[in-house]
Amino acid sequence: MKKKYYITTAIAYTSGKPHIGNTYEIVLADAIARYKRMKGYDVYFQTGTDEHGEKIELKAKEKGVTPKEFVDDVSLEIKRIWDVMNTSYDKFVRTTDPKHERIVQKIFDKMYEKGDIYKGEYKGLYCTPCESFWTQSQLVDGKCPDCGRGVEEKKEEAYFFKLSKYQDKLINYINEHPNFIKPESRKNEMLNNFIKPGLQDLCVSRTSFDWGIPVDIDKKHVVYVWLDALTNYITNIGYDPDGSSEEFKYWWPADLHLIGKDIIRFHTIYWPCFLWSLGLELPKEVFGHPWLLTNSDKMSKSKGNTIYADDLVELFGVDAVRYYVLHEIPYANDGNLTYELLIERTNTDLANTLGNLVNRTISMANKYFDGVVNNTKVNEEIDNELINMINKLESKVEEKMDKLEIGFALDEIFDVLRRSNKYIDETMPWVLAKEENKKERLQTVLYNLLESIRVCAYFLRPFLTNTSNNIFKQLNINDEKPSFNNDNLYTNMKPEVLFARIDKDKMLEEINKE
Repeated sequence: MKKKYYITTAIAYTSGKPHIGNTYEIVLADAIARYKRMKGYDVYFQTGTDEHGEKIELKAKEKGVTPKEFVDDVSLEIKRIWDVMNTSYDKFVRTTDPKHERIVQKIFDKMYEKGDIYKGEYKGLYCTPCESFWTQSQLVDGKCPDCGRGVEEKKEEAYFFKLSKYQDKLINYINEHPNFIKPESRKNEMLNNFIKPGLQDLCVSRTSFDWGIPVDIDKKHVVYVWLDALTNYITNIGYDPDGSSEEFKYWWPADLHLIGKDIIRFHTIYWPCFLWSLGLELPKEVFGHPWLLTNSDKMSKSKGNTIYADDLVELFGVDAVRYYVLHEIPYANDGNLTYELLIERTNTDLANTLGNLVNRTISMANKYFDGVVNNTKVNEEIDNELINMINKLESKVEEKMDKLEIGFALDEIFDVLRRSNKYIDETMPWVLAKEENKKERLQTVLYNLLESIRVCAYFLRPFLTNTSNNIFKQLNINDEKPSFNNDNLYTNMKPEVLFARIDKDKMLEEINKE
């Protein structure tokens, strides 16, 4: 039987169109999901939209539409962007789905009956854009520590979840499960800055707005943000407090929650406690990925520095954008995006290292052997380093992917591609072609290059899906063996340009005009 792998992204908040920084997460999750499928896992990849809350209610009012009409439009736009980025999610969930809403009401009731939810009164400093309450000491210069905007004092009747009840259990669990929170810096931050200073009970209902899931036992309340949003990970795979489905028993616990570092505390503090209250296992791993900045600054509409994924795809193509965001964002540190850097990376890595290698190798095969190349096995010592690199690629990529070091996995592939370009310079096929007695040696050299390209194209599949398929099409071969194969026959190969070089000055001028 296949081993299962359940991966989720955070569900995108339907307040507006997602920028490339928001979109990075879905591309990262997609690369992981595709890689796991390639390794033979039974993968379930879930994403979607978070659609309730006061912020939505206010935005809908501004536009003169109902909250449901507002979120229908935004959710459709988010799904369109995910599709533009060629992501292979298995399910796109929405928190306005009637089934989700019904199960959330049951979850609330179960926690209330258990004594983990109680009624009280909330008085605190509230940030509407973040839908978060803060204490005075948590504010930064009197403003919301997350978004930097103003807060207002609010007081209302509310239901609370007994987060404090699970504090010691949570500290012990995190210490005993070192891989639960990644990277290590996020784990230390959660323990030292949020949990050990003392957990406050959590507000899980509101009465000051209507756009939310009604609390079943008290209809003037609506379920408040995180109890609604986080539970999507279980409501959409068949969880039911009255008796869960076989589907749920198969998929849960999640193997990986992939989320932005700014919401990691909700996934590693609130979510574990919710699950324990329901008597459920915790997800195996929560990875708080870094941000994608623009010109080293966080993207926001108020700063006017937002860049949208679909605009980038129109300029560069989907695989160039996917490559950039996957390669340029380090494992634990923020990445940076500028048009200049994207152009540079497209020209150097994609057009030159990859595209030029494929084009010149197939062109030489067509020129010297009418496009028919097999392994004549006239080997020399110089071949061994390249072939060894090709054969070690599988284990190197696997090591990096298992550690969620996606950019480094891409580096391993491009190291082989760079070595292949160097191999051309070392063997000089154009010189070999001039000597009749070197024809078999020339054919071996070209065969080695074609095998290197084939294996690299195989490992590029989770990251640059269209490009990988295009390379296999140009090679006219279906062999997906992840190592050097001595017995292939290459015929009828047709070179095409994979990535055209970009005129940097011309493109920047066009971008600035727009």
